Amino acid sequence: MSRRLRKLFTGVLNIFAWLVFVFAVGVSLVGLLSQAVRTSRPRSFRNNIDVLIITIAYSIVLFVSLAFCLKRRISMFRKLHRLSRGRVALKKGDIPKHVHEFVTQEYSRACLISFESLPKDAHREGWGRPGTRWDGISFRRFLLDTVPDLDAQARLLIPSLPPLRPNDRMSRHYRFIAPLMPTDSDGLSPLHYYDSAVQLARQADREPTEREFEVGIAAADEIKRILLETRQEMLESSTPNLNKHPLAL
Repeated sequence: MSRRLRKLFTGVLNIFAWLVFVFAVGVSLVGLLSQAVRTSRPRSFRNNIDVLIITIAYSIVLFVSLAFCLKRRISMFRKLHRLSRGRVALKKGDIPKHVHEFVTQEYSRACLISFESLPKDAHREGWGRPGTRWDGISFRRFLLDTVPDLDAQARLLIPSLPPLRPNDRMSRHYRFIAPLMPTDSDGLSPLHYYDSAVQLARQADREPTEREFEVGIAAADEIKRILLETRQEMLESSTPNLNKHPLAL
């Protein structure tokens, strides 16, 4: 149903309700007056106290109803009067085309000025610098998010790995896969670097620097790569070679 038909239907229904109400009140008034006349001694409207009481009662009801409707009408008028009468354009067809183009250009210009006025070299400790690959990334949160991911990867290789507790050091939790890790010239493996980065993110009062964050992420990526390669080698070695199977001869 369109808006126009709905509005027409609502108006007709409202008028019909008012007519029914007026008819019901009129019928009740006529019925009460006729009953008052029939039950009185002279059986006339003159000097009939019942007719007077009924008339006064209905008059009071009518006066109070009109006063209530008038009060509500005035209240609605005042509220609407406080609203701005300026025309508000909601869509393109509400204003001329050249006005719409002018408003669009001015809005685009304002957006461009606002963007250019934003600080480009602002830096907050513990967060990636604007314009870099770590823009908008929290170093501490990102490092800690790698812990459950690596734990899930390690469990694919060692299903019986002990549960990861909140305060476990990474070097202790991954001690079973430590022999798989290569070492650098200082004798340190990616697991050592990752453990230091995670401990810094967990315990340090200061925020991790970008360099510390990058070292920790690089170590996590290296550990993940080693786990994936080791698991792939295990799957390949466990696959039977059908060409050498006796039944294949």
